[in-house]
Amino acid sequence: MISSRTDSTTRDVRAASARGYINSQFNTKQQAFLDFVLSHYVAVGVEELEREKLTPLLRLKYHNSIADAVADLGKPEEIGSIFAGFQKYLYQAVA
Repeated sequence: MISSRTDSTTRDVRAASARGYINSQFNTKQQAFLDFVLSHYVAVGVEELEREKLTPLLRLKYHNSIADAVADLGKPEEIGSIFAGFQKYLYQAVA
Protein backbone atom coordinates (compact mmCIF):
# COMPACT_ATOMS: atom_id res chain seq x y z
CA MET A 1 0.00 0.00 0.00
CA ILE A 2 1.26 3.46 -0.91
CA SER A 3 1.37 6.02 1.86
CA SER A 4 -0.70 9.17 1.59
CA ARG A 5 2.53 11.18 1.58
CA THR A 6 3.68 9.29 -1.51
CA ASP A 7 0.28 9.80 -3.14
CA SER A 8 0.52 13.52 -2.41
CA THR A 9 4.03 13.70 -3.83
CA THR A 10 2.92 11.90 -6.98
CA ARG A 11 -0.02 14.28 -7.36
CA ASP A 12 2.34 17.22 -6.84
CA VAL A 13 4.65 15.94 -9.59
CA ARG A 14 1.70 15.42 -11.95
CA ALA A 15 0.36 18.91 -11.20
CA ALA A 16 3.76 20.54 -11.71
CA SER A 17 4.25 18.70 -15.01
CA ALA A 18 0.79 19.65 -16.25
CA ARG A 19 1.20 23.37 -15.52
CA GLY A 20 3.30 23.92 -18.64
CA TYR A 21 0.58 22.45 -20.82
CA ILE A 22 -2.12 24.35 -18.96
CA ASN A 23 -0.24 27.64 -19.31
CA SER A 24 0.05 27.15 -23.06
CA GLN A 25 -3.57 26.12 -23.64
CA PHE A 26 -5.66 28.35 -21.36
CA ASN A 27 -5.98 32.08 -20.77
CA THR A 28 -4.81 33.76 -17.55
CA LYS A 29 -8.15 33.59 -15.72
CA GLN A 30 -8.63 29.95 -16.72
CA GLN A 31 -5.08 29.20 -15.57
CA ALA A 32 -5.80 30.77 -12.18
CA PHE A 33 -8.88 28.60 -11.74
CA LEU A 34 -7.08 25.46 -12.90
CA ASP A 35 -4.18 26.21 -10.55
CA PHE A 36 -6.75 26.44 -7.75
CA VAL A 37 -8.18 23.06 -8.80
CA LEU A 38 -4.68 21.57 -8.97
CA SER A 39 -3.89 22.73 -5.44
CA HIS A 40 -7.01 20.93 -4.21
CA TYR A 41 -6.09 17.85 -6.25
CA VAL A 42 -2.63 17.76 -4.66
CA ALA A 43 -3.93 18.34 -1.13
CA VAL A 44 -7.05 16.14 -1.19
CA GLY A 45 -6.76 13.65 -4.02
CA VAL A 46 -8.11 12.61 -7.37
CA GLU A 47 -11.72 12.94 -6.16
CA GLU A 48 -11.29 16.71 -6.57
CA LEU A 49 -11.33 16.10 -10.33
CA GLU A 50 -14.76 14.50 -10.36
CA ARG A 51 -17.43 16.35 -12.31
CA GLU A 52 -19.63 16.85 -9.24
CA LYS A 53 -16.79 18.79 -7.59
CA LEU A 54 -16.87 21.52 -10.24
CA THR A 55 -19.63 23.65 -8.69
CA PRO A 56 -18.26 23.42 -5.12
CA LEU A 57 -14.79 24.37 -6.40
CA LEU A 58 -16.22 27.32 -8.34
CA ARG A 59 -18.14 28.48 -5.26
CA LEU A 60 -15.02 28.20 -3.12
CA LYS A 61 -12.76 30.01 -5.59
CA TYR A 62 -15.29 32.74 -6.42
CA HIS A 63 -16.58 33.28 -2.88
CA ASN A 64 -19.94 31.66 -3.60
CA SER A 65 -20.53 33.74 -6.74
CA ILE A 66 -21.17 31.60 -9.80
CA ALA A 67 -21.85 34.85 -11.70
CA ASP A 68 -18.23 35.91 -11.08
CA ALA A 69 -17.02 32.51 -12.26
CA VAL A 70 -19.06 32.85 -15.45
CA ALA A 71 -17.74 36.39 -15.98
CA ASP A 72 -14.14 35.11 -15.68
CA LEU A 73 -14.37 31.70 -17.31
CA GLY A 74 -17.27 31.78 -19.76
CA LYS A 75 -20.59 29.99 -20.09
CA PRO A 76 -21.25 26.97 -17.85
CA GLU A 77 -20.62 24.54 -20.71
CA GLU A 78 -17.28 26.25 -21.41
CA ILE A 79 -16.33 26.00 -17.74
CA GLY A 80 -17.19 22.29 -17.79
CA SER A 81 -15.08 21.86 -20.88
CA ILE A 82 -12.12 23.64 -19.26
CA PHE A 83 -12.46 21.53 -16.11
CA ALA A 84 -12.61 18.25 -18.03
CA GLY A 85 -10.15 19.31 -20.73
CA PHE A 86 -7.19 20.15 -18.53
CA GLN A 87 -7.26 16.72 -16.92
CA LYS A 88 -5.76 15.06 -20.02
CA TYR A 89 -2.66 17.20 -19.50
CA LEU A 90 -2.52 16.16 -15.87
CA TYR A 91 -2.12 12.51 -16.79
CA GLN A 92 -0.43 12.91 -20.16
CA ALA A 93 2.39 14.96 -18.63
CA VAL A 94 3.69 12.04 -16.60
CA ALA A 95 3.20 9.34 -19.22
